[in-house]
Amino acid sequence: MYDVLAEQPLLVSGLMACLAVALVFGWMQTGNKIVLAAGLIFLLLIPVAFLIASNWVTDREQISAAIYRTAEAVARNDFDTALAIIDPLQRDKIAAAKSDLSRFRFDEARVNKLRTVDITEGSVPLSAEVDMSVTVVVSDQRGQIRGMRVPRRVILKFRKAANGEWFVYDYNHLPIVGAPDGFSPQQ
Repeated sequence: MYDVLAEQPLLVSGLMACLAVALVFGWMQTGNKIVLAAGLIFLLLIPVAFLIASNWVTDREQISAAIYRTAEAVARNDFDTALAIIDPLQRDKIAAAKSDLSRFRFDEARVNKLRTVDITEGSVPLSAEVDMSVTVVVSDQRGQIRGMRVPRRVILKFRKAANGEWFVYDYNHLPIVGAPDGFSPQQ
């Protein structure tokens, strides 16, 4: 419920506007000032909903922001910043990602669609799984491949650290459709 308030202010405001209109209509029919006051309160709460939504960052929004920051870092070939999203305790994942990234020069890295951001409520630590599609334009360091556009499906598993940050503890990338291929880390 809290996520709806923080992530969907238009929906919440629309519902409050409907309630306000219904209550004002009810006041016009009955003349009851309490009904009018309730309608005006709902009307005044509409900007409050937008204020709350703009200042309240949900876990889903934190994860999405981290993903887009990482995509921008990859597009700039700033691999140190891109690798910062991986849990520092996952040294093998960091090394594997560093090895993967260092073989290429990226001209573009774009998140096409966040298919799902599923947060596992009740998990300790809090975890989430993200399924998304991305497109990169890459060239290899040896010069054999130049400007190749590669769409991929990426699955990231996140954990929330004690400091509130979300880190990737496992990842895989696959073809957009089908099973893992020779480029997928976990075949």
